[in-house]
Amino acid sequence: MRPHTTTLAKERIGMGADDKLEGKADELKGKVKQGVGDATDDPQLETEGKVDETKGDLKQAAEKVKDAFKN
Repeated sequence: MRPHTTTLAKERIGMGADDKLEGKADELKGKVKQGVGDATDDPQLETEGKVDETKGDLKQAAEKVKDAFKN
């Protein structure tokens, strides 16, 4: 049996919000790693932080593009 259309729409909206939060979490995690790497003079940790932050930024940008096409 197929779920009602409004249920599907709600699922899509909820997943988008989760993806946005995940992107923001990656961005923040990256900033923390960069700060810790800088404080401990660990260039590898700083680099990991930059990668995480970029990953989070890209996820958020992708969600913005998805949102633009939904409207």
